[in-house]
Amino acid sequence: MITVLYIDDEAHNLVGFRASFRRDFHIFTAESAEEGRKILENEDIHVILSDQRMPKVTGIEFFESIIEDFPEPIRILITGYTDINAVIDAINRGQVYKYLTKPWYENEVKNFIDKAYEVFRLRRENILLTNKLIDVNKKLEFLARQSLLS
Repeated sequence: MITVLYIDDEAHNLVGFRASFRRDFHIFTAESAEEGRKILENEDIHVILSDQRMPKVTGIEFFESIIEDFPEPIRILITGYTDINAVIDAINRGQVYKYLTKPWYENEVKNFIDKAYEVFRLRRENILLTNKLIDVNKKLEFLARQSLLS
């Protein structure tokens, strides 16, 4: 099941999100960036959604702060404001996959999460396949050296 973290300082948004998607995804919620980071430290999160405007840290600042420690989860920014600078910052600084505006529509959010998970899955699969290829190449190099020595 797809594991989703939704961060928003407005508790009613978190309740609504959980109610809307609890059957589709394994949902974690946090009311702050700090709570969100703690969840990331303890859970294998596939997709992160964050509200842009929060009291201490913006969604973009949160995404930017976790890139080094948690590069794998796919990031989606949600905001009630259409600010082109926020969109640009989200893409450039926070490596955001999608940008959603409030109010969001269930079908649209579900579709974005499904597609974000597909990106997550393909990236993870690519890493595994690359590591297998590196291992096979090392074994082939060893066998080639052995045959040159004999």
